[in-house]
Amino acid sequence: MTKAQLDSISSANGLLTLAGAAECDVKMVQINYQTSGVQPGEVSNASGALMIPSGSGCSGPFPLAAFARGTNLEKNHTNADTTDPSAELMMTFFAAHGYVVVATDYLGYALSAYPYHPYMHANSEATAVIDSIRAARLAAPMLGLVLNGKVMLSGYSQGGHSAMATQRAIEAADTGEFNLVASAPLAGPYYVSQALIHGVATPINGVQDFVPFQIIAYQKIYGNVYSSTSDIFNAPYDSYIGNLLPSLLDATTLASLLPSGTPDQNEHAMLKPAYLSDLASNPSNPTIVAAAKQDLLGWNPKTPTTLCGGMGDPTVSFTVNAEAVYNDFLSRGLTNVSLVDVDPEIQAVYGKLNATTYNSYYHGMLEPPFCMKVARQFFDQYK
Repeated sequence: MTKAQLDSISSANGLLTLAGAAECDVKMVQINYQTSGVQPGEVSNASGALMIPSGSGCSGPFPLAAFARGTNLEKNHTNADTTDPSAELMMTFFAAHGYVVVATDYLGYALSAYPYHPYMHANSEATAVIDSIRAARLAAPMLGLVLNGKVMLSGYSQGGHSAMATQRAIEAADTGEFNLVASAPLAGPYYVSQALIHGVATPINGVQDFVPFQIIAYQKIYGNVYSSTSDIFNAPYDSYIGNLLPSLLDATTLASLLPSGTPDQNEHAMLKPAYLSDLASNPSNPTIVAAAKQDLLGWNPKTPTTLCGGMGDPTVSFTVNAEAVYNDFLSRGLTNVSLVDVDPEIQAVYGKLNATTYNSYYHGMLEPPFCMKVARQFFDQYK
């Protein structure tokens, strides 16, 4: 992709002011690399994209930014697609400005032979991202790519959770393998268990796919969330939800298999009242116990870190997640962590949309570029 093509993408999406004019052409390469499975001793593979700055004045050496994408319901989805909206943002905000970007597809997607995707599972998210960094380094000499040794982490939504889980894992190992200089998790569900509890009374946009995806993944990982899907899910969803996500079906067909009302209607259409009540009130509920293992509170980031999100986000609550983890960090006196709320900027640009449209597009389309800008400005300090 040339600089002109990248600027055309930004302009078409109304994002050229936020992304800034491209400084580099970008070459995209698909990678396929070995990584760990969920269970001890499992070895599998994951694929991803390597986005490489190139062209006049962009010869490196470059910093390496590992970026983790948000939730995708399509099993064949890959970041190695120059027409994919998430990949477009990674190219225009980062690779076009002198960052080599490595973006994992995660276990169970694209070229991965893993039999399912362990959705919202901190440990396997972290290993998939860490091994993508290793793969990028191994691939670099083959591609004539010179890296400067600096590593940065970011990701949006599920990827925000992945980025923070990766940071925690790298810092806990403390092997010196990675010179981690900055981290910018964006709009992630960091307090996973509390988000589920909060969601019972205040269902999120996307409750009909994100929450079942999570429940089913935890059953496949831990084996004790339910005895039968009918313990949790109403008919007809109980008959096929167990192996629906991620899906090989096209988006229209997939949507037809899930409820399509308001978040409250969707929640109650899919999930049994007794289950919802237990989810909200019982700390020993197996889903909550599994989710609590993915919570990212209670540790101390060593790397300079900025969190970004929007107070108006109807899918990943800013208060329940970003503010909660930020306040947890502050409670132990940390001074290397900051929090940015981009909601005022989103409202200034999109606040005149009708409420339904605004809420429908907030998390998936309106919020990401504003947080991507925050992340790049933060990274530029450590580049």
